[in-house]
Amino acid sequence: MAPYEPFDQDVEVRGRTVVAVVDEGLARFSETHRGRARETLAAHGVTDPTDDEWYPQEAWLATFEQIAADLDADLLDRLGEQIPDAAEWPDEDADDVPAGLRTVDVAYRRNHRGGDIGSYEFERTGDHEGRMVCETPYPCAFDRGLIRAVARRASPVETFVFVEETGGECRREGADTCTYTVHW
Repeated sequence: MAPYEPFDQDVEVRGRTVVAVVDEGLARFSETHRGRARETLAAHGVTDPTDDEWYPQEAWLATFEQIAADLDADLLDRLGEQIPDAAEWPDEDADDVPAGLRTVDVAYRRNHRGGDIGSYEFERTGDHEGRMVCETPYPCAFDRGLIRAVARRASPVETFVFVEETGGECRREGADTCTYTVHW
């Protein structure tokens, strides 16, 4: 499975996430980026997204693909960093990095519905290290930014967080998953 292709055509994304990323996240970088994302959504039938609606993941993924192709692939990493503030996130106390990274899958399920959405699975592998397996249709750079932001947010002190792709297969190459090692 390649990035930008939903696992299931029935999957939808919560409008709050779409609106926050496009209108707040992309606008932080430039109005051009925001406008291009709105154009891509509209081309896929999403003309005026609102917080309380649900939208086809296919349209949302097409927007990510357009950002990567026309604007800047590195921007996807920065957008991933904004998801914990933009999406509906669990209220559970995440007082350390492993607890925080375990909330990623919970949040993902709160913001997607309607079929096989995929998953984020975290496993602690050392005192300050863990492994996140991402089985989603989102691009690698986006997931990397998301993982880094959640790890920083859950850290009890300002901590350097390093996320590296370490798996033997990658969605960019048609695999179903990407694996990241997280150091904090």
